[in-house]
Amino acid sequence: MLGGGNFKIQNKVFPGAYINFINRTASGAAMGDRGTAAIPLRLSWGPEKQTFEVTAEEFQNNSKELFGYSYDAEEMLPVRELFQNLKKGIFYRLNSGVQASCDYGTARFSGERGNSLMLVISKNVDENFKYDVRVLFDGREVDAQTVSEASELKDNRYVLFKKDGTLAENAGLTFTGGTDGSDITGEDYSEFLSAVESGSFQILCCPSQEESVKALFAAFTKRMRDEVGVKFQTVLHQYTKADHEGIISVENEAEESAAGLVYWVAGAEAACEINKTIENRKYNGEYTVKIPYTQAQLADAMKAGKFLFHKVGSEIRVLTDINTFVTYTDEKGEDFSNNQTVRVLDQIGNDIAELFSSRYLGKMPNDNGGRISLWNDIVTYGKQLVVLRAIDDFDTEAVTVDKGDGKRSVLVNFPVQPVNCMSILYMTVVVS
Repeated sequence: MLGGGNFKIQNKVFPGAYINFINRTASGAAMGDRGTAAIPLRLSWGPEKQTFEVTAEEFQNNSKELFGYSYDAEEMLPVRELFQNLKKGIFYRLNSGVQASCDYGTARFSGERGNSLMLVISKNVDENFKYDVRVLFDGREVDAQTVSEASELKDNRYVLFKKDGTLAENAGLTFTGGTDGSDITGEDYSEFLSAVESGSFQILCCPSQEESVKALFAAFTKRMRDEVGVKFQTVLHQYTKADHEGIISVENEAEESAAGLVYWVAGAEAACEINKTIENRKYNGEYTVKIPYTQAQLADAMKAGKFLFHKVGSEIRVLTDINTFVTYTDEKGEDFSNNQTVRVLDQIGNDIAELFSSRYLGKMPNDNGGRISLWNDIVTYGKQLVVLRAIDDFDTEAVTVDKGDGKRSVLVNFPVQPVNCMSILYMTVVVS
């Protein structure tokens, strides 16, 4: 892995991009796509202990194949919440169990859903020496083959066939023995984090209510952002103690699942463009949101860095798009508690790092011409941000690219002013 993260002095050893974001004291990169989140889940179907990517379209069209349940099944509620806004999910199955099986095959994946498979074998009506082998899942046909013997059967998305059996007609042979496995542990979540460490996503989702697991995700997020230089935010439930711009803490509970709202928030934050905010966004999910807060409690919760839903008329809406950062310093002020600001800075960090790695690292000489080229690319990128209305008052002359302390290093100064959407109106009406 390349170097990255923050720097205090120019003493880095690993090649890479080291980028600091600080407040201004009081006295031609490509714009990366947004819309991806990484999510660990306990599932009854699907690949174990590995990541697999699913787009919104794939979930709508192939939910049963991917997750073992139809799109509208109750068990798919968390995934539907994600895809209310999410474009692509990097999913990871936390649990591992036992595959269901019968005399002629084994379920492709472990889990209780494999017990819903059935194999029906009948004589082919046109060629009596052949057999029609049908696979049913929840009573619906998902595969059909006509073969002379078992060795000709081709594995499909649901069943791995045993090729040494002797085919015989039956009225329906049910798969049995599939299990989901034991309870999820902190080690399972740790393995998930290791699996996604090299991935590319804007939001990491933590659905666990275990304090130790939330602490694990918070520590991972801080390390990746501050030491490795990979910029993303993590959505957790009721974990304001993180006090960090990379951690979003959803305070509300849902009646159906206390931490269920983290899925919707994760999807909405991941898909939110850098020139937008989800502040005042209408909640369009399926959970019943608990909103037992007075105005005074809402105000106190905002000061504490809690992400909240509240009721506006008959609708449930996001109160403010904030993270858990509340301990302000000279280097990081209140602006860093606003997720729109963080989105802009994260986009810049990831995009400039990608620009440097792909076009300059180990390729471009560190001479005046090379540094001018880098300056031009960064300025062009900054102008794109202005066009998107993500930053304001961009001064190209303030951007500098100088030779660093070592022959291989360059020192870049890229001052920006992130734009936030309007939130508070102050108006004076003068009546004459």
